[in-house]
Amino acid sequence: MTDISNNRPDEGEARAPRPSRLHRLMRFIPLIAPVLLWAVPCWVLLHAGQHWPLPVTLAGTAVFALGLVGMPLAMVRGHGRRQQDRAAIIGDTLLGTGWVLFTWSALLGVLLRLALTVAGVGEGQDRARIVTWAVLGTAAVLLAWGYAEARRVPRVRRLDVQLPRLGAGLDGLRVVLVTDTHYGPLDRARWSARVCETVNTLEADLVCHAGDIADGTAERRRAQATPLGAVRATRARVYVTGNHEYYSEAQGWVDLMDELGWEPLRNRHVLLERGGDTLVVAGVDDVTAESSGLPGHRAHLAGALHGADPDLPVLLLAHQPKFVDRAAAAGIDLQLSGHTHGGQIWPFHHLVRLDQPALAGLSHHGIRTLLYTSRGTGFWGPPFRVFAPSEITLLVLRSPHPPC
Repeated sequence: MTDISNNRPDEGEARAPRPSRLHRLMRFIPLIAPVLLWAVPCWVLLHAGQHWPLPVTLAGTAVFALGLVGMPLAMVRGHGRRQQDRAAIIGDTLLGTGWVLFTWSALLGVLLRLALTVAGVGEGQDRARIVTWAVLGTAAVLLAWGYAEARRVPRVRRLDVQLPRLGAGLDGLRVVLVTDTHYGPLDRARWSARVCETVNTLEADLVCHAGDIADGTAERRRAQATPLGAVRATRARVYVTGNHEYYSEAQGWVDLMDELGWEPLRNRHVLLERGGDTLVVAGVDDVTAESSGLPGHRAHLAGALHGADPDLPVLLLAHQPKFVDRAAAAGIDLQLSGHTHGGQIWPFHHLVRLDQPALAGLSHHGIRTLLYTSRGTGFWGPPFRVFAPSEITLLVLRSPHPPC
């Protein structure tokens, strides 16, 4: 095991450039997005030619207005200074519900109305009401299914990954990846225990947690995280911080994971040996760590690899896939990441791809670097997963020259 000290940022760095016009406009998104989220489905479902009875129109409009006002208020009370879990549950649920209604009102509302018009089905009012019931039915089914998908124990996704530099003695090494458990306002202690039981059935040599353990401090979410202490691995259990740790006292999570028997890889590495061959298992703090202001917290790949034999294969834990550019430049063999949730609620994955180079699965970067991006084990915020199933990942590492 090799420890390094975390260096402070170099002095004399150039000043950050002035925000672009796009970045200045992005500041208004928190104001505009809730209005669109609730106004679009309100218009499509109630006012676009349906001519509902006046009491229905007024009651429906009031419901959408309540969502527009209630969602941001609940989100602020739940995720702001007060950290009220009940308010967070209400706000998160309204956010997910609003997103699904907005998406399918905009998509199905336009396409179905066009298809009915081309097919000559119904007149204006009848056609509009068909669209309304179709959107409401689709949204209800997706929300019910998405809730069940979010709350279930993830299925195990297994894949073989060949690393050209992996020694024959390490062929068949079993690496289990969990990430983005996001223990939070909804108490998931039982779910956490069942996830850990599933991990233990996989007989892993190495178990990795790639960050975003929880939303909230370690003290507040301890009961949900405690089952992680029961996870078994024949060689090591390692962990790196995610961006959400830096919203809630990251050092507390580092200390708790250490207490639970996990090896926090904060810009350092451990050596995993088997059959006369060695694998470097390294980890870096999340890329947001430096801006958190916590002393010694930053993503420092050179520090993580300090003292490691450059001829040995390297498995790197980095919470966000975007770190792969630095990993590829350093010749890392395999990076394991999470963060994206696979988009979590379709079609949010299109926005994720604006920020990250990969959404889910295995991808190739640079000369030899492979990146595996997990869709995550839990969920963030809205308790729904729509067309983005959670996962526990079993990666079996393969050598190009396996033992006879």
